Amino acid sequence: MTALVIAEHDHASIKPATLNTVTAALACGGDVHVLVAGANAAEAAKAAAQIAGVSKVIAADSASLAENLAENVAAQVLAIAGNYSHILFPSTANGKNVAPRVAAKLDVAQISDITKVDSPDTFERPIYAGNAIATVQSADPVKVITVRTTGFDAAAATGGSAAIETAEGVADSGKSSFVGREVTKSERPELTAAKIIVSGGRALGSAEKFTEVMAPLADKLNAGLGASRAAVDAGYAPNDWQVGQTGKIVAPQLYIAAGISGAIQHLAGMKDSKVIVAINKDEEAPIFSVADYGLVADLFVAVPELGKAL
Repeated sequence: MTALVIAEHDHASIKPATLNTVTAALACGGDVHVLVAGANAAEAAKAAAQIAGVSKVIAADSASLAENLAENVAAQVLAIAGNYSHILFPSTANGKNVAPRVAAKLDVAQISDITKVDSPDTFERPIYAGNAIATVQSADPVKVITVRTTGFDAAAATGGSAAIETAEGVADSGKSSFVGREVTKSERPELTAAKIIVSGGRALGSAEKFTEVMAPLADKLNAGLGASRAAVDAGYAPNDWQVGQTGKIVAPQLYIAAGISGAIQHLAGMKDSKVIVAINKDEEAPIFSVADYGLVADLFVAVPELGKAL
């Protein structure tokens, strides 16, 4: 029984989500191999070989894999899928784009967003916005799985010494083409990797107030800056800041929520945070039900005072 992890990478390094997915793969039992599908991605393959617990890295290099187009990556996975009992993807935008294609071609059910491995054929996953946990048992010969990375500790990025094997890269499927990419650049940590996140809600009232009140606290804590869906929908914050079931699932060491009432879809995205601090003037706000520390106060007063005290 051998598991294959599909690495998230930028051709030069391995992204943190891969490390959590390796931990899930190790829990399935047996050996763990990692596929690095890219173009000129030798450095990423070397980084993957150093991950603790990985016994082999398969490096597939082809111009068709340069932009991680889902059709081409899926074809690369399918080219070697016959060797594996489990195929695991991080539950990221890329992973959720490729995994269903692989599952459909293999004619198996995808097991989505797992947070625990009970046994090689039995897994746990949240449903109803995290209000219930489903235990899923699969009789499929190959388990195609996406992994909620907040549910698993990251494997050590160093300490391993896996062999690197070269696989022939697939040809371009011709089904899609890369047009361009607009990347948001920020000096703040990426939300899914940040150890501290400061999030604001619709109570901030405007994009200007959001920046004026929340940004200084985030900068002082070297924190990622997040927002509730209501704040994003109101135009106070960009889409890539959204935390929640329809945004980013996060589990930082510290999550500070200011002016966020705590709708179910927001709680589903952050309630696994190690320490949650909530600031809201409504003492009945649902956010207090998951908070470790709650402050009933006006955020326009409390947040600047918190920043000054730090």
